Amino acid sequence: MGKTSYLRVKGSQNLRQRLLLSTLSTTPILIDDIRADATWPGLRPHEVSFLRLLELICDDCVVEINETGTKLKYKPGIVMGGKHLVHDCGVSRSIGYFLEPLIVLGLFGKKPLSIRLKGITNDSKDPSVDTFRSTTLPLLKRFGVPSEGLELKIESRGVAPNGGGEVILSVPIVHDSLTAVTWIDEGMVKRIRGVSFSTRVSVQFENTMIHAARGIFNRLLPDVHIFTDHKAGAQAGKSPGYGISLVAETTSGCFISADTAVSYARGEEEGEINDEEKKELMPPEDVGVELASVLLGEIKQGGVVDSTHQGLLFLLCALCPQDVSKVRVGKLSPYGIETLRHIKDFLGVKFVIKPDPSTGTVVLKCVGCGLRNLSRKIS
Repeated sequence: MGKTSYLRVKGSQNLRQRLLLSTLSTTPILIDDIRADATWPGLRPHEVSFLRLLELICDDCVVEINETGTKLKYKPGIVMGGKHLVHDCGVSRSIGYFLEPLIVLGLFGKKPLSIRLKGITNDSKDPSVDTFRSTTLPLLKRFGVPSEGLELKIESRGVAPNGGGEVILSVPIVHDSLTAVTWIDEGMVKRIRGVSFSTRVSVQFENTMIHAARGIFNRLLPDVHIFTDHKAGAQAGKSPGYGISLVAETTSGCFISADTAVSYARGEEEGEINDEEKKELMPPEDVGVELASVLLGEIKQGGVVDSTHQGLLFLLCALCPQDVSKVRVGKLSPYGIETLRHIKDFLGVKFVIKPDPSTGTVVLKCVGCGLRNLSRKIS
């Protein structure tokens, strides 16, 4: 056993992506200064929970955290996958935070992954589980991921602050490697689909949201269907809330999505919010109008994915075999830019970025790093 050489990085930002790339590229990583100067220094509960999740699906990975939680050493292991795994995501971030890296890791495992995640299914910060089902899974199929065994099942919903939702994620393994894509035609929007949900509140909230959103879309195109998903009893989780997730499908098979959820805020400290001081929540009508406008904004930007999926798109392009991938996105989001930097550090893949002034979009080209699934069983 020689001495392990760690790649040193600083700061708490994009921890989840650094750990994901570290695992895929089997690069041990050492992170310093994790919120060293903050009032509450060190790792947050959701980051620790993500490390626990990595330990669950990987074999032989080593995590060392110092006493204050400001320094982290991570030595990746082999992604095993496996069935009937269970992980509690906690309530500091929603399940969407854990799904994105989990899906990518699952593809390069030894066995197909099937895991039950518990926590918050919908919030306004992370992509909701509905968006994952409608947009992220079709995105993976573009890269040659088999559609058999790729699914996300929503058992029950949960919103902040107490969660209580459950989803079951199944991810197949790729048999050798992903396939490179040339994906620059975004097409025209041909239909809009969506799903609204409500937990522990009146069904009328959903009808109001849908009516408001359709009021905007029906002026633009006829094919708009938004389904309702009202949960009651045990399937409604532990907190009241409502929200909506919309997806625009284009003629060339791109999915552009937007989602939001409304519920009471998480009190950082228990008991600091008195009942009288609970802030007013946004009424459902405004939620419908606002989200419809957000979706139209995403469509206007152009590109084959919306701004929340840019990071995942670039990552999948970089993991392709050594072949040229070419994709078009709208304005680069800050998360997308960070992703490009991390891909360069960990995988050594550089993207050629070419703005297209006529449409206001950006075309990115790269040669994949040729990551193969070496941990699978050779039959």
